Amino acid sequence: MTLAPPAPPTSIDRLGETTTLAVSYLRVSTKEQAERGGRDEGFSIPAQRDANLRKARDLNAIVVEEFIDAGESARKADRPELMRMIEYVKTHQVAYCIVHKVDRLARNRADDVAIHLALKDAGVILVSATENIDETPSGMLLHGIMSTIAEFYSRNLANEVAKGMTQKAALGGTVGRAPIGYLNVHKRDELGRDVPTVIADPERAALVRWAFEAYATGNYSTSMLHSELVDRGLTSVPTPKRPAKAPGLSTIQQMLSNPYYKGDVIFRGARYDGLHEPLVSAELWYRVQNVLTAHQVSGEKTQTHEHYLKGSVYCGDCGSRLMVTHAKNGKGIVYPYFICAGRHSKRTNCVRQAMPIEHIERQVEDYYRRVQIPEHIVTALRQMLVRQFDDLHTANKAARHTLAAERDKLRDERRSLLHAHHAGAVPLDLLKEEQDRIARRLAFLDAQIDAGQIEYDQAKAHLEDCLALAGDMHTIYMSIDDSLRRICNQAFFERIHVYEIENADTVRAEHGEPFDALLDPNLHAAALAYQASVHAGEDLKPADVASLNIDYWVAHTGLEPVTSPVTGERANRLRQ
Repeated sequence: MTLAPPAPPTSIDRLGETTTLAVSYLRVSTKEQAERGGRDEGFSIPAQRDANLRKARDLNAIVVEEFIDAGESARKADRPELMRMIEYVKTHQVAYCIVHKVDRLARNRADDVAIHLALKDAGVILVSATENIDETPSGMLLHGIMSTIAEFYSRNLANEVAKGMTQKAALGGTVGRAPIGYLNVHKRDELGRDVPTVIADPERAALVRWAFEAYATGNYSTSMLHSELVDRGLTSVPTPKRPAKAPGLSTIQQMLSNPYYKGDVIFRGARYDGLHEPLVSAELWYRVQNVLTAHQVSGEKTQTHEHYLKGSVYCGDCGSRLMVTHAKNGKGIVYPYFICAGRHSKRTNCVRQAMPIEHIERQVEDYYRRVQIPEHIVTALRQMLVRQFDDLHTANKAARHTLAAERDKLRDERRSLLHAHHAGAVPLDLLKEEQDRIARRLAFLDAQIDAGQIEYDQAKAHLEDCLALAGDMHTIYMSIDDSLRRICNQAFFERIHVYEIENADTVRAEHGEPFDALLDPNLHAAALAYQASVHAGEDLKPADVASLNIDYWVAHTGLEPVTSPVTGERANRLRQ
C-alpha cells in the first residue's frame, strides 16, 4: 500500500481563491562564487532561483519569501539565512521549502536530519527542484541516499583540497591570499592555461622593504614603525567590497616575523622554497628577528627605550631588573640613575642604593674588555673546534656513503624501468607511478646528502663568525651607537648583574649561547692544552682533552685555579 503525501497547507486570497505558499532557499559555498562575473549574486544564485521558481510553478505554489546564504558552507548548520528561514516557517503558514539540490541544505547526515525535522515539525514539505525528493516512502529513501552522497562528497572534497594545497605549497606556490606587499594575479602559460601566481605589489613592495630595513637598525619600536608606515601611505589592497585602509599594528608585527618575505612558504608547519620574489634578503630578515627577540627579552616590545642598558642589567643582590630614574639637584641639574625594581616596588628586601648610570656604563665597557678572548686563544680555539667539526663530519661519512649507494641504485632502477617500458613490458600508468616514487625518494636522498655538507660548511662559518666577534667584542662595542649596543648586549649576554663590592659597582654577566661556551676559561685551557699537544707531536683528539686533569693544563698552559671575587665560584683564569 502506497502512502500519499500529506495535503499542503494553503491560504485564501481576497478573491476567495486558494493559494499554496512556498519559501525558496539558495546557497553558494564561497564569496568568490557569490561575486563571480562582477555581479552582486554571481552566476550560481540566479540559476538556482530560476530552477526553484519553475519547481514552484509545477507545484502550483507561490514563493513568498527567499532566503540566500552567500558564501556559507553547508558543512555547518548555523548559517544565518537558514536559521531565519526555520524561524519564518514556524510562524507563517508555508507549504513547501524548495531547494535546488539536497546538498544546498546540508552536507552531512546529522544536519540534514535536524533541518528536515525542524521543517516537518512546522508542517513544511521539503522539495528539491532537480531531484525527486518528497514525503513519500520512495522520496524519503532517495532523500536519505542523496544526503549520504552529499556528506561523502563534502568530506572527500575537503581531503582532495587539502592534498592539493599541500602539493601546491611543496612546489613553492602560495596557498591563499598573499600578505601585504604582494598581489595575487592570474597569468596565461604557453598553452593558454590560466595560472594563478603572486607578484610584488608595485605600490607597496618598496614600503615593506623599507620597513624591514628601518626596524633592523633597532631605532624603531613596532608602534613607531607602524605610525611611520601609515604616514608614508601604506594601505591594504582594496577589493570590490572593502576599500583600502591603513594596516593595524598587529599586521605590522605579523609582517616583520613572516618568513614569506624572504622567500619561504610555510604550510601546516612545514617550510618550502617559494616561487615568489623575496622582498628582503635572508640576512636582513634574520636581523629583524634578532631585534624582535631583543625587544621581547628586554620586556620593551613597543615602547621607546630610555637607555641601551635597560632590559639587560639586573641587581646582583636580589636579581630584580634595574630601572632608569632621574634625580635633580639643588641647581636643577638632572642626573640619571639605575635603581633596583625589587626595592622600588617593595617586592624584595633589597637595600641597594641608586647607581649612577655613567658608572654602570663604564663597568660594562670594562667587562667587555676583560672577557674579550685574546688572539692567541682564538687561534687555539679555532684549531681545536675545527678539528672537532672535522671528526664529526668524518664520522658521518659512512651514513652519507649509504645514502649515496641507495641513490645510485634508484637511478639504475629508473633507467631499467624506462627500458622495460620501451620494450612494452611496463604500461604507461605503472611507469608514471614508479617514476613518481623514485623521484620523491631521490629528492629526499639528494637533500640529505647535500644537507650534510651544507650544514658542515655553515656550522664552520658560524663558528668563525662567533670567534671573530668574541675576539674583538670590546672594540666592536666601543665603536657602535647606542641602538646597536642594546642588540650587542642581548646577543652576548643573557643578563648583566651589577654587584656592590667594597662600595664600588662591579658587573658580571651570564653569557648567551654560544658565547657561554666560547668565553669559558675551561674551554680556553682545553684549547691551549690541545694546541700544545699538537705542537709536541701527540696524537690527542679534542674530545680527550676534556678528560685531562688540572695538572696537565697547568703544565701545558701556565694556568692556575683562582677564586672569583664576585661569586665565590672556582674558575680557571688566564694570566696574561
